Amino acid sequence: MTSILAIHAHPDDIETLAAGTLAVLAAASLLLTIATLTAGECGSVDNDPAETARIRKGEATLAAAMIGADYRCVGLGDLAVFNDDASRRAVTELIRAVRPAIVITSAPADYHPDHEATSLLVRDACFAASAPGYRTGDAAPLEAIPHLYLMDPIGGRDREGRPAHPDFAVDISGVMATKRRMLEAHQSQIAWLAKQHAISDFTAGMEAQSRRRGRDFGVGFAEGFRQYRHPPYPRDPLLQTLLGTALLSVSAREEN
Repeated sequence: MTSILAIHAHPDDIETLAAGTLAVLAAASLLLTIATLTAGECGSVDNDPAETARIRKGEATLAAAMIGADYRCVGLGDLAVFNDDASRRAVTELIRAVRPAIVITSAPADYHPDHEATSLLVRDACFAASAPGYRTGDAAPLEAIPHLYLMDPIGGRDREGRPAHPDFAVDISGVMATKRRMLEAHQSQIAWLAKQHAISDFTAGMEAQSRRRGRDFGVGFAEGFRQYRHPPYPRDPLLQTLLGTALLSVSAREEN
């Protein structure tokens, strides 16, 4: 069975950007793991970091279970994700333990420093995962570098406001209700987003972004992705093939 690992920085990032695609893949009985590099322990106005981490990991576990996925947390610090050796070894060990054929991670240009550092860490950890001399924990090196895909940034734009241009998108119109429920599992974020981001409806941004990307491709709701194809990363379209009829090509976007 094909294993797919989706990795982002904080609980609720994947739910915002890729949960619809994961729900589509879950319906195809693929083996899914959702992972965050941090527990998002800085994301609270009411609780201390330890309690916030406990709550947020519980919410992430609940959301993942809605599509039959496992949840893992690497345990790096919130607002302290850096592309250093210790962090790279931790992410490499995660990839070796899950043994995915496909890794989906954050965009390299996004509004949050943890998001950008996560993209670099995961890119480099995918490369390292098949190098026997790069020692991590108990998990054995992979046979090959996994296929690597990058999600849209939050809001579909980088931190300078420039729009992201995906290689392809996924029609999530039929699973939008599941995506919404997965994000709604993160109830601890309602007060935090109201304070830090002045957001009163914490699902509205996700829905607006999904609708905009859907409009680009002529469907109700969609999520965008780019495949990282730089040698020696795999270049064949494995994820695109697995998506079947949910795959939306750039040519479809241009027609709309």
